[in-house]
Amino acid sequence: MKLDIIGNYLYKARLKTVKPHIRGRLLDLGCGTNKLAKEYGDGVGVDVFDFGGADLIIPDTSQTPFDDESFDTITIIAALNHIPNRESVLREMNRITKPSGKLIITMIPPIISMVWHLLRSPWDNDQKERGMKEGEVYGLTDRQLEQLITAAGFKLIERKKFMLRINRLIIAQK
Repeated sequence: MKLDIIGNYLYKARLKTVKPHIRGRLLDLGCGTNKLAKEYGDGVGVDVFDFGGADLIIPDTSQTPFDDESFDTITIIAALNHIPNRESVLREMNRITKPSGKLIITMIPPIISMVWHLLRSPWDNDQKERGMKEGEVYGLTDRQLEQLITAAGFKLIERKKFMLRINRLIIAQK
């Protein structure tokens, strides 16, 4: 998948925000082109759609082939809202996260996301190639994120806004 100028800028800004928080072995879930895991060096990129570059394409990320407690850090960058079975996927991420490991999520609020996707649709290759599937939503609220994270067995340890205070960085710990 090739990103346009704006898409590339936003992707780089998200990675720049996430990278300082990564420790140890990384799993990047919904990795797209897998740039984060490749740049980080000690990571695996997993997706359900082949955007090119993923280490592993699987049909359902709630059933990964990884052993218990395999990863120190799991990232889900601008992708959790595109996962219809979010609850079971986050429980699976808890299973494969080491004790005291981190879950790092970036997310945009639903209304902003809906408007943004509408405005960007002519240039957004992700929308052209894959589109929105049943169960996907245009972003998640802070409350929805916290409920999902805690229900999966993680504890929210940090939440901050970035990129014009529109995007949110959520860090949770097992």
